[in-house]
Amino acid sequence: MLFPRRLGAVAAVLGLVACAAGSPQTRVFDPQRVAQIIQLLPADVILLGEQHDAPDHQRIHQLAVETLATEHALAALALEMAPQGHSTEKLPSDANEEQVRAALAWDNSAWPWHAYGPAVMAAVRAGVPVVGANLPASRQREAMLNTALDKLLSSAALKAQQQAVRSGHCDMLPESQIAPMTRIQIARDRAMAETTQGRAQAGKTVLLLAGSGHVDRSLGVPLHLAQSFKAKAVMLHASHAQPAIESIAYFDQVWATQPAPVVDYCGEFAARKPPPAP
Repeated sequence: MLFPRRLGAVAAVLGLVACAAGSPQTRVFDPQRVAQIIQLLPADVILLGEQHDAPDHQRIHQLAVETLATEHALAALALEMAPQGHSTEKLPSDANEEQVRAALAWDNSAWPWHAYGPAVMAAVRAGVPVVGANLPASRQREAMLNTALDKLLSSAALKAQQQAVRSGHCDMLPESQIAPMTRIQIARDRAMAETTQGRAQAGKTVLLLAGSGHVDRSLGVPLHLAQSFKAKAVMLHASHAQPAIESIAYFDQVWATQPAPVVDYCGEFAARKPPPAP
């Protein structure tokens, strides 16, 4: 239920977003989602956890940016999809997409611009800085060797993160790589937490877009935020099936979305994997 003071805000946002529905950057007008987004306020940071191959999740990204910007509540848009140290801060609001991609050091092979560009450009057009939040590739080797990162998680959380790395690589990684790869994940979560806190503004919200594993309260970005930092973690769940009860417990909210295309990623991964040496 919306608090009475938010009802007027919802109506205003619905009107303004509806007026923008004809613009090239707005694809679907969704008043129910607008209301859900506004219900998350107030928050220092909203963490939207997506499934990277779910187009409906990127649509919600864009709608969240537009809604929070219309509310004058968006301090910054932080992205897993771009490395720390890069931002659109020095660009004008009418910058073109090529300028924005260059400012963010965008890797289109890893993160298709057609999927994430609409949310990014919505923030730029609103005069809101877009900032890279992910661990730069140049720091990954250092993270792999940094055993101190293991101690940032409880024993149970570390084991869960290690299992997530195994499962995420279809149980095909050598066991010797599990601990180093897990440290990269922990370092990424720390980088995203550092970035979002660094962009905090009183009375406004930083919006972080990342994979749902990164916004999991039991082992992701929220563990690395200051306790005084008010965070709302949302899992976008791309399936007709209900999420597992244990998954729901790790997020403030779980939003059911349209299902993602069915792809055999493990089959593709196995096909790419070089055969064992004779």
